[in-house]
Amino acid sequence: MALSDAPLLRALAGDRPAHAPVWFMRQAGRSLPEYRELRVGTRMLDACLTPDLAAEITLQPVRRHGVDAAVFFSDIVIPLRLAGVEVEIEPGRGPVFANPVRTASDVDRITAIDPADLDGTAIAEAVRIVTTELGDTPLIGFAGAPFTLAAYLVEGGPSKEHLRARGMMRSDPESWNRLAGWLAKVSRRFLETQRDAGASVVQLFDSWAGSLSTADYRAFVAPHSRTALEGIGLPTIHFGVGTGPFLADMRLDGAADGVGVDWRQPLDEAAAILGPDVTVQGNIDPALLSAPWPVLEAHVRDVLERGRAARAHILNLGHGVPPETDPDQLTRIVELAHAV
Repeated sequence: MALSDAPLLRALAGDRPAHAPVWFMRQAGRSLPEYRELRVGTRMLDACLTPDLAAEITLQPVRRHGVDAAVFFSDIVIPLRLAGVEVEIEPGRGPVFANPVRTASDVDRITAIDPADLDGTAIAEAVRIVTTELGDTPLIGFAGAPFTLAAYLVEGGPSKEHLRARGMMRSDPESWNRLAGWLAKVSRRFLETQRDAGASVVQLFDSWAGSLSTADYRAFVAPHSRTALEGIGLPTIHFGVGTGPFLADMRLDGAADGVGVDWRQPLDEAAAILGPDVTVQGNIDPALLSAPWPVLEAHVRDVLERGRAARAHILNLGHGVPPETDPDQLTRIVELAHAV
């Protein structure tokens, strides 16, 4: 099989291959014992920036589960780290920034960094190692969306409601748009680095978009996400958590070939909202990965059936793999998807 015939690429082009292609967000990482063994003594961001280590972690779930795509192992703050922004991953908490961006002068400081100067050498080398081994299995490159990156930067770390970020949108829209516009260029540069090194698909993750109103998403976020993704030259997927109220906007005016749907919205309803020219991705409830197999199997079959309402369907989770997941459950989902 040629790479162009890979089920994932066919689905994103609007075709329906013999089975729904399946991969899992966060398939590379915490749920795999081989990952935990490999990571001993290595900090998260260091692992992401060590080419042979990042490549091996990317490949582990492909070997174990037989998924239809690899997703590049990295972290959404890596492009910021490569741009010279001081950030660390604190275990049990997440990304923490030494100098949050909260004022116009803070925005001046960070946007003075030229995204074109982002040093993607380690990323490109890891992608080349991965694609050499993958053969006809596609590699998905990814980046965090401008809003999610901005939410971390403005808050200084993880937040449940992103009050400061949402406040900046309304109280200082000029600074917000300069920051989000700069982040769109950073994300795009990161995606282009993966594309140029051999990735076949890219996905833009907007983990925190669900905290926004529809009006704020349309005015302050969607244009910047479109800048990050539009015209990238590869099939594209756009995913956000809690984006049901503005799901149609996740198409980014046609910049997204596929739209990921979280676990809250049945796929047939999502397909009706998105229209006939978009592939849907999702949306197994991650909570059910810990359920007995008969319960999980019935749920997966229901997701596959509802996915038939769209022009094509990529089976995935409605968010990422929880760290406590039994890897055998993921393997069984892949086997089921390939058999249906």
